[in-house]
Amino acid sequence: MSRIKRHFQSIAACLVMISTGVAGAAELRPLADEDFLYDGRPGAKQVELGRQLFYDKILSGNHNISCATCHHPVGKTGDSLALSIGEGGDGFGLERDGGTGSSTISMRIGRNAQPLFNLGAREYRALFHDGRVETNPKDATQFLTPIGDTLPDGLDNLLAAQAMFPLTSVDEMAGQPGENELADAISVNDIHDVWRQVEERIRDIPEYVDMMSTAYPHIKKAEDIRIVDVANAIAAFTVVEWRADNSRFDAYLRGDAGALTANEQRGYELFYGDAGCGACHAGVLKTDHEFHAVAMPQIGPGKGHGFDGHDDFGREVVTGNPADRYRFRTPSLRNVAHTGPWGHSGAFDSLEAAVRHQLDPVASLVAYTPPQAIAPSRPDLDGRDFLVQGNAERRDAIASRNELVPVELSESEIADLLAFLHALTDERSISTEGNVPATVPSGLPVDD
Repeated sequence: MSRIKRHFQSIAACLVMISTGVAGAAELRPLADEDFLYDGRPGAKQVELGRQLFYDKILSGNHNISCATCHHPVGKTGDSLALSIGEGGDGFGLERDGGTGSSTISMRIGRNAQPLFNLGAREYRALFHDGRVETNPKDATQFLTPIGDTLPDGLDNLLAAQAMFPLTSVDEMAGQPGENELADAISVNDIHDVWRQVEERIRDIPEYVDMMSTAYPHIKKAEDIRIVDVANAIAAFTVVEWRADNSRFDAYLRGDAGALTANEQRGYELFYGDAGCGACHAGVLKTDHEFHAVAMPQIGPGKGHGFDGHDDFGREVVTGNPADRYRFRTPSLRNVAHTGPWGHSGAFDSLEAAVRHQLDPVASLVAYTPPQAIAPSRPDLDGRDFLVQGNAERRDAIASRNELVPVELSESEIADLLAFLHALTDERSISTEGNVPATVPSGLPVDD
């Protein structure tokens, strides 16, 4: 896009916003290539390499789960479950279960699988619900992660750094100690050996060696392949595949005053006005990238926090600051109508329920009943799902951290607000099922 065309589009968008009198909208401008990593255009061969790796179960300890198992286009880059079933599970999406026999899962994943839309935007400075992988504020080329300063050099960006870590989780992709060498390395805290073994797996597949050498000039032979090349390719694919900036809201920002219907326009005004959503869901991506406590119900096994390990203290575990307890990263609302279940633990199975929670978090927390989407059911797993929510003292602790004041809206206003949230949908970006490869270089089955 020429600078002149971009300039006039920005002026048109500003005029539209000013004419509506929407508070908080003046800073919004249309997204453009330069707002994304690689300026929105990584090399095509790198993207295709990333696509193959994303869907290939060769990256998992037991060759039975890929990145796509929990982040699939059928699930709108999630898996449609409140809490994912990781390594050891059988099936896919809503049909996935906890596995059988010796490989059965020991617990659900403690948090909801986050959507991948627009994670390639340059404004992201932290990823995961608790922000445990983030850009170093003192040096944008470095990353703060759970393994300190021992992260391998050569990662292109924050998204690539994030892609390194699911491989090292026994519940997500690695498997349990005793099942494979990757899991055994994790059991002795040797994450770097996990990555070394993944490198060796990729080097042993001739098609990957060819793809790597074509995508990256520095790779001349199999021995040149490093784990950072894998992560960089997955990041490049994610940036391109799930860029979402062509919704009707985007058309509105680009100057099309008629892009939003009357009720969507009213919802837009509520979003930045009386509903107060724009205070945290700020900017064009609808997130301030900060961490807030909004009294979300805690369901599932948690993250090992609290006296019995079933709580999830959120950002506090990263910063060590007790004031950050129960704070989680503000999610972007792009494609939000399609990315449920909602909340860090997937507690809400409808967007309307999630919105109503935000309007009065404490009352919603107290009234919360078991969700519809905590499937699959298994007696031993079910017994852990509501240990925190079912305990009044622990529920009160979550409520005491809530940062939001109640907001009263009429039913028609809530309907308008929901209509605006639906206008944030980029239809192209949620319709990528056809881009799933039929096969991958390892020859392992592909989730489709």
